[in-house]
Amino acid sequence: MTLGVVGLGLIGGSFVKAYHEAGHRVLTWNRSPTIQDYAILSGEADGRLDRDTAKDCDLILLCLFPEAAVAWLREMAPCIGPKPLVMDCCGIKRAVCAAGFPLAEEYGFTFLGSHPMAGSQFSGYKHARADLYRGAPMVLVPPRFDDIELLSRAKELLAPAGFGHFSVTTAERHDKSIAFSSQLAHVVSNAYIKSPTALGQKGFSAGSYRDMTRVAWLNPAMWTELFLENRDYLLQELDQIIASLGEYRDALDRRDGAELERLLEEGRRRKEEVDG
Repeated sequence: MTLGVVGLGLIGGSFVKAYHEAGHRVLTWNRSPTIQDYAILSGEADGRLDRDTAKDCDLILLCLFPEAAVAWLREMAPCIGPKPLVMDCCGIKRAVCAAGFPLAEEYGFTFLGSHPMAGSQFSGYKHARADLYRGAPMVLVPPRFDDIELLSRAKELLAPAGFGHFSVTTAERHDKSIAFSSQLAHVVSNAYIKSPTALGQKGFSAGSYRDMTRVAWLNPAMWTELFLENRDYLLQELDQIIASLGEYRDALDRRDGAELERLLEEGRRRKEEVDG
């Protein structure tokens, strides 16, 4: 198999290393030629992904920020040809799929939206690892839900990454869900760590503090773009959590133990329901 990887950050770099480790040919493109040169010199990549080599790939993975992924796809669409399956790995789906599906139809290649549900608080090729996706979920957003052949093809081509579970959804549903499950968590964590108390917490922290602050260590440029692209759904989630926090604050302000206990029990029960 020949894999093309566009973007050599944590996500793209981990695909490079996973497919190289599995013995496949890997071609790469990266905005910074230094990282691309390193991947080739280290032997983890076999060559460059460009207008001449794109058509030879079996799978092309776009591992860029959403706007950059769409720009690359628009520029390269005439050169891809019918052989490769092109998949984006962006954290939002509506904007990317809205561009990718029509381009694929116009130029005769196959495009499938995807979101590998794996990552780290660290970014860059140096933090990429071959086992990042092993056992992780992968979300697929196809142009048509009844195209079983396309979904089977995608699973087969993604096998070297080692994903543990695949789910299929729409771009709309993906973005609504991700606003709660990922984006809101990053906003809350980033805001939480700004408390002046955080500067003097050493020696007083435990697992709950580490869990709450892990994703505060993020890539600001990437998450800014993701938040703005998904602002409608993220604003809904922010409004909800702000209202909920207000209820806890009001109960504390009134010294209303009964209401505070009710709120805490309500949250405990919801967690129990969510976890099944």
